[in-house]
Amino acid sequence: MKTIATPDHDLHFDSLAPAVPFSRRDFVATVVGAGFALAVQPVAAQQIITTDSAGLSAGALRIASENGEIAAYRSMPVGGKSLPVVLVISEIFGVHEHIADLTRRLAKLGYLAVAPELFARQGDPRKLTNIQQIISEIVAKVPDAQVAADLDATLAWAVANGGDASRVAVTGFCWGGRQTWMYCARNPKVKAGVAWYGRIEDTVTLNQPRHPIDIAAELKVPVLGLYGGKDQGIPLDNVEDMKQALATAGGKSQIHVYPDAPHAFHADYRPSYRKAEAEDGWRRMLDWFRANGV
Repeated sequence: MKTIATPDHDLHFDSLAPAVPFSRRDFVATVVGAGFALAVQPVAAQQIITTDSAGLSAGALRIASENGEIAAYRSMPVGGKSLPVVLVISEIFGVHEHIADLTRRLAKLGYLAVAPELFARQGDPRKLTNIQQIISEIVAKVPDAQVAADLDATLAWAVANGGDASRVAVTGFCWGGRQTWMYCARNPKVKAGVAWYGRIEDTVTLNQPRHPIDIAAELKVPVLGLYGGKDQGIPLDNVEDMKQALATAGGKSQIHVYPDAPHAFHADYRPSYRKAEAEDGWRRMLDWFRANGV
C-alpha cells in the first residue's frame, strides 16, 4: 500500500494486481479524488463541504473490469463488514474531490461507497478547462455498455471487499444521474437508485442508443429523480414526460422537482449550489435508500 499525502486527507492506493512499474494508469489511480476539476475553477471555497476520513478506510484503488482496469475512490468504516453499498456516479468532470467527499459522507453513515472513474479509457476530464471539449472529446465517446460493465465490476469489487450484495444502491449526478436511471433498468439486483438532475431525453447515438424515457417501463428498481425547476439543460417538459411514463408503468419510481433550483444544485463547490434544496435532496436520498432496504 502506498500513501500519498494531500492537504485534506491521505489517499490509500490499493492495488488488486501484482506490483508493476509506475505507469500513467497508476498515476491516474493515485490522484482520483484529489483536487477539483479544472473546468469548474475557481471553486466557491466558502461553501465547500469537507468531510474528513477519521474512522474510515478511504482512498484510491484499481478495479479490474472486462474492458481493462479502471481507477476508483472508495470510503467505508474501518473494519466494516456486510455493509450496505452505494455506487456513486460522477458528473462529466470525473471523480474529483467533490465526488470523493460524497463517498466519505456516505461512509460516515455506515455505507461502503465507491465512485468508479468511468471515463478512464476515453480521457481525464478533470484536466480539461473547457466543458464543451469534455463533452465532445470524452463524454460523447463513452459507450453506455462500457459504463454498465464497469459498474458491474465496481459492484463486484465492493461485494468482495466488505459490501452486502443484498443491500445495494446507486446514485449519480448530471451525467451520472442519467447513468443511474440506465443502470437501475439493467441490474435488478440493485435495491434503490437516486438520480440527481440526470438528462431524460436526448439524441440517440451509437454510444447512447437509449435514454431514461425509453426504459421507464422496464424499471424494476425504484428510482427517485431529483430535478431543478430552473435547470436550463433539462426542460421541465422532459421531466413531466418521465413522470407520465413512470406513472403509466406503475411501480415505485418517482420524481421530485425543486421549483427554484438550477442544474447542479447539489454541487457545493459551484455557484449553482442551493443549500436548502441540496440538504433536502440528501435527506430524501437517504430516506429512499432506507425505505428500499439499503
